[in-house]
Amino acid sequence: MHRKHKACVATAAAVVLITGGPAAAAAAAHTADTARSAPAAAPVRADVDAAGAAAAALKKYPGVVESLDRDGAVWHVDVIGKNGKHAELTVDTRSGKVFTENADSDDDGDGGNKALVGAKVTAQKAMKAAVAAHSGQVRSVEWDDDDDNGSRYWNVEIQSGNKTTNVHVDATSGKATVSGSDSDDDGN
Repeated sequence: MHRKHKACVATAAAVVLITGGPAAAAAAAHTADTARSAPAAAPVRADVDAAGAAAAALKKYPGVVESLDRDGAVWHVDVIGKNGKHAELTVDTRSGKVFTENADSDDDGDGGNKALVGAKVTAQKAMKAAVAAHSGQVRSVEWDDDDDNGSRYWNVEIQSGNKTTNVHVDATSGKATVSGSDSDDDGN
């Protein structure tokens, strides 16, 4: 029986050589070797993080990030455009594709976005400062312009394990202050 097997293999090799030549035989052997050595699992794709979502949103709609929040499989990003218009964008966490949900002019008319547009510390810098102050993953960042006492800061939520920590980042100095922490009930 062992001789029959060798004869079948030799016959198959001859057919490959006759019909496709030596290149086909080499390709067939390489394909068989690759199939045997290839991993069974598909490569793991990393989700788009907060910084990636901000970069993708600003590439599509240049301006300044006003807020950014992860909601399941998407990031919601609000941008004040260079043209003064406000845009609500959605960034897919898997593909990084950006979709415009809404874009309109600044309706309040009081120039309320001047402080945001002129802030030394951007949302991206605030996220870096917050993560440096408290390690974890950024879940949201939001501009806070407190008119009562004139303070301007970024409120950044950092998730580490099952805890969410709020970090305030001063919009002028970039100083990050941990302001509170609580458990994450929904596991996101």
